Amino acid sequence: MFSYLPQTDKDIREMLDVIGVNSIDDLFRDIPAEILQKKELNIAPGLSEYDVYKRMKGLSEKNMQGISFMGCGSYDHIVPSVVGHVLQMPNFYTAYTPYQAEISQGILQSIFEFQTLICELTGMDVSNASLYDDHTAASEAITMAVNARKKADRILVSGTIHPHTRAVIDTFFSDIPVKIEEIATENYLTSLDALKESIDDSVAAVLIQTPNFYGWAEDLTGLADLVHEHKALLIISSNPMSLGVFKSQADWGADIAIGGTQPFGLSTYFGGPSVGYISTGTKLTRKMPGRIVGQTKDVDGKRAFVLTLQAREQHIKRERATSNICSNQALAAMGSGIYLSTIGWKGLQEAASQSFQKAHYLYKRLTEELGLTSQAGNDFFNEFTLLIPNAARVMEDMEAQGIYGGVNLLRFFPDLKDAVTIAVTEKRTKEEMDAYVDLMKRVL
Repeated sequence: MFSYLPQTDKDIREMLDVIGVNSIDDLFRDIPAEILQKKELNIAPGLSEYDVYKRMKGLSEKNMQGISFMGCGSYDHIVPSVVGHVLQMPNFYTAYTPYQAEISQGILQSIFEFQTLICELTGMDVSNASLYDDHTAASEAITMAVNARKKADRILVSGTIHPHTRAVIDTFFSDIPVKIEEIATENYLTSLDALKESIDDSVAAVLIQTPNFYGWAEDLTGLADLVHEHKALLIISSNPMSLGVFKSQADWGADIAIGGTQPFGLSTYFGGPSVGYISTGTKLTRKMPGRIVGQTKDVDGKRAFVLTLQAREQHIKRERATSNICSNQALAAMGSGIYLSTIGWKGLQEAASQSFQKAHYLYKRLTEELGLTSQAGNDFFNEFTLLIPNAARVMEDMEAQGIYGGVNLLRFFPDLKDAVTIAVTEKRTKEEMDAYVDLMKRVL
């Protein structure tokens, strides 16, 4: 195969003449000779297209093909084939940040539809053109709250949120005079009593996740009233799939709804990419980061789409920007939009309901037949945390036999030695779950 550098010797000669140097070496003569690379790079010679395909196919076949019961933010759901077919259309597949997006009505419409779907799902008034993931969405939501509550400098964050979310928040605000304080937990749920003791008028926002990191569903009854009594904003993070059977963030009285849309048409890959969603009420619209696509009519009276609000820094607001989002995840967000448009709301409820019922089936078998104990015994959606003796060895043995048994929480919390979070989606069959139980019996 030839080099993919397109310049011919004639092209190079003409460019050097315009610059006014005789050779490539003259072009780089300001670089000290002792630091120049003298040897050829240790790179194998190029292969033909077919040989590259065989090489890549051989490498892919070394990947273990297992049945996944892993979760903690990334889930193995069914992805309709139409998602991949549409995303791989050339006019979409190369999409990155559309700086002059008005010239591409297709991209704008896909973002508009994504925003609409997120609003219908969360019950909020307005959504933006997406964020990187649920972790950065949490940081951006807190920024919105701080900007809305100028004299409030404290943020209360539940101790049951995803550790990665907390890590991103701590990094995000590490050089800013905003205090991030953790709300104590009780039985692996947010302690309402602890919140009552901590909250006052200096709090800008309270961040809660439900279902939380361990899988347990938080009961947020009365929480919004408590938070709003102190003029703070309530931010609720949710697995969007759970909203097919659980209350939406608007139902709980949230001011800002956030989360990640990975369960909607995005494979787990190796942990990404995902898409963060953020939606809010009309009062906070201008505090929202990124872009908002709106619908209008063109000069001929036809339906058209435009960038209604842009809060990004590169080309609009600069130092007055509300955020520093350098990509709107348009392609991945489109994947989630295609997924929701394909399955519809009845399909979403079915996928969520199956995930819920199958998770409870596996939970019942593991606790009743194997005698495994629940970490907390709380309600849950599609994942739960069990205490498994010698968890690390058990998970390793199960993986060797083709089943990824769950996420060992030791990687996040040194004191949770034998706690494993197990996730079940609509993709898992009864045969797979029964095989899980049988294998667990043998391994134990």
